[in-house]
Amino acid sequence: MGSYAIIGGTGLTQLEGLDIIDAQFIDTPYGEPSANIMRGRYAGQDVLFLARHGHPHRIPPHQVNYRANLWALRHAGADKIIAVNAVGGISCAMQTGHFCIPDQIIDYTSGREHTFYAGDLDHVTHVDFSYPYDQTLRLKLIKAVSSLGFSCTNQGVYGCTQGPRLETVAEVTRMERDGCDIVGMTGMPETVLARELGLAYASLALVVNPAAGKAQGVITISQIEQAVVEGMAKVKQILSNLLSA
Repeated sequence: MGSYAIIGGTGLTQLEGLDIIDAQFIDTPYGEPSANIMRGRYAGQDVLFLARHGHPHRIPPHQVNYRANLWALRHAGADKIIAVNAVGGISCAMQTGHFCIPDQIIDYTSGREHTFYAGDLDHVTHVDFSYPYDQTLRLKLIKAVSSLGFSCTNQGVYGCTQGPRLETVAEVTRMERDGCDIVGMTGMPETVLARELGLAYASLALVVNPAAGKAQGVITISQIEQAVVEGMAKVKQILSNLLSA
């Protein structure tokens, strides 16, 4: 029977309250994952946890080995993945501290290893990606957030940029024209790799800053860090609520 896996992003390098059973290093055909996979019990459920950026937080978004991470989680027994993403807010509703459970994604990255279907193949494989996030998982997340009364938008478009720098005002303006509601650096290729492996995948995105040009002045790292600390406390409540349902 498959398990939930939680991929923790910025601010969630460890899952407090996880009753750890073991920490497993899994070597993969695609190299090493970002960190050991923590297996344990959380809110009464068997859960796997992986720190996307390593523990401590050391791997920038463009250097995360997404293929190794997803392959290792499936090998460890995961079939459902909740990805936690810290993002910038573009559309008006996406204020600092707001949650978004996106239903679409646009990929602005380049040069990342973005598919398992590469190299010496027996045949070309295409996967349908019309609806990138698993609807059943999305609905569970929506219910978990709603029951806690947190500010949340139940759909939206995640624009994924290369990083590690933040975006320019012109880039955010372009993304807004494209229909993006939030901007982050880790949504792709993580989302499509989960689809290629047949894993149900949904994102819980926390807005930690207004995107470039959406607030007065420049974005400061100290402001982002404060929003991350406050928001991740709520993220843990949401995950507990989801898993205990």
